Amino acid sequence: MSNAVQKNAHHTTEFRTESFGVPWESRYGYVQAVKRGDTIHLSGQVAHNGTELVAPAPIDDAGLVTDFANTGAQLRQCYTNAAELLRRFGASLDDVVEEVIYAVDVDAADAAAGPVRKEAYGRPDPQVASTMIGTPRLAFRELLVEVRFVARV
Repeated sequence: MSNAVQKNAHHTTEFRTESFGVPWESRYGYVQAVKRGDTIHLSGQVAHNGTELVAPAPIDDAGLVTDFANTGAQLRQCYTNAAELLRRFGASLDDVVEEVIYAVDVDAADAAAGPVRKEAYGRPDPQVASTMIGTPRLAFRELLVEVRFVARV
């Protein structure tokens, strides 16, 4: 975690970051979350538990996903990780105003997203602007979904 106060000619703004300490943060060079003022930006959350991928998709010898059945389990872990990061800022998924779901298979993600999102947000009509985008692959070949969040506190 990093805490800093950034100043400019007009105002002073709190600036904090949070990370999980997973190897790919330092390899790629990023933090998991940044809070500036009353806004928290979460990097795309993937299905990991801090040490390994959760519900990795099976891949063939060519590195292609052979089964998308773990999409829901991965999506659930993305929301779990987001909730943990938000908690570190004294926030929760209730403070999320926008999310973007990146999916390797949009049909599988669409089928999983409704139930998983409703469970994560604890209501049948999550009050979150949401976009789903199809992508040919994510950072690790075994990943099926990634979710980026913006929260206001």
